[in-house]
Order: sequence, then structure tokens, then C-alpha cells
Amino acid sequence: MEPVTLTTPRLLLRTVGPQDTDAVYAAAQDPDIQRWTTVPSPYLPEHARSFTRQLAPDGWANGSMFTFGIFLPDGALTGMLGITMRSTGVGEIGFWATKEHRGNGYVTEAVLAASRWAFTRLSVDRVEWRAEVGNAASLAVARRAGFTIEGTLRSAVDNKGVRRDCWVGSLLPSDLGLPSTAPYVPTPS
Repeated sequence: MEPVTLTTPRLLLRTVGPQDTDAVYAAAQDPDIQRWTTVPSPYLPEHARSFTRQLAPDGWANGSMFTFGIFLPDGALTGMLGITMRSTGVGEIGFWATKEHRGNGYVTEAVLAASRWAFTRLSVDRVEWRAEVGNAASLAVARRAGFTIEGTLRSAVDNKGVRRDCWVGSLLPSDLGLPSTAPYVPTPS
């Protein structure tokens, strides 16, 4: 698939490329990004180059991962978001915000835009969110975006060689007033 660009009232979501290597490298120096995400630590210039020149473009090309840089109209990088295809109709979303742009709702806005796109253009019927237990900022974004928090999975994430528990949640097309591509029959409560 060719990369797409999404817009919101305040943001431009586009794939990253070599022109973004320095901004990605600088943002990923944040200890919180290295602690709570699976980016390498320490994060070296070659990691940023590999991400912007190979990993992100390859994900789009083979349809396995759709990476968006989250940018302000002036070109400032405010965060990163990716949707990784896990199985038919299921994409897992992951994201981080740059330190200087946290608390402005940019990532929540981007999560909603990317989820709508996945529901309407990728035939995704479930966007799944996972975050290591304790990542309160990620949990807050998921809740603000309307994800249903479904529970805690034991030893479900590997972060730099260490197995950790994670929270899991989901967003369905119906949560955003959109139709599903496949019938869904929820369990009666």
C-alpha cells in the first residue's frame, strides 16, 4: 500500500522518511519513551535511520504496519503512531508523544483519526491497544479516545527482553458510529 496522509483540525499525520530522522532521534532520547515503548535503549542515530528509511516504509509497502508521524502544521513532530496488523480484521495501535507536546490532546486526536482510517480503509473491525501496566499516560489516551479497557494480560509484552504484564483495550467501529465489515454478535450482559 502507498502511504497516506491524514489531517485533523490541528494535525498532519504522514509517514516518516529520511527527512525526519533527526527529529525522531531527538524525540526518542526522552527516558519516558525509552522506558514505556519498545524503541531500543539507548536510542542511537542508526536506530532512527533504520526506522525512517527502512522499517516505516517497508511496513507500508508490505501492509504489515502503518506508521504515521504526528506533525503540527509548522512541521514540528509531536509524536508517532503505528497500527500493526495482528490478524484478519485486527490492528494493534501504539503511540508516543514528544515531551514538549504532551498534554495537548494531540495523540488522542491522532489515535481517533488513524482508527477511523483503519476502520474505513483497511477493513479493520478491532483496533487493539496494549500498554505495560503502569503506563498511565498511554492509559489516559486510550480512555479519552473511547477504548474499552478489557483487562490485564500477564506476561503479555516483551520490552527489551523482559516479560511484563499489560493492559489491553479495544475500539470497535461502532464506538465511532461506523459500520463493521463483518457481523459482530456481542455476548449478552
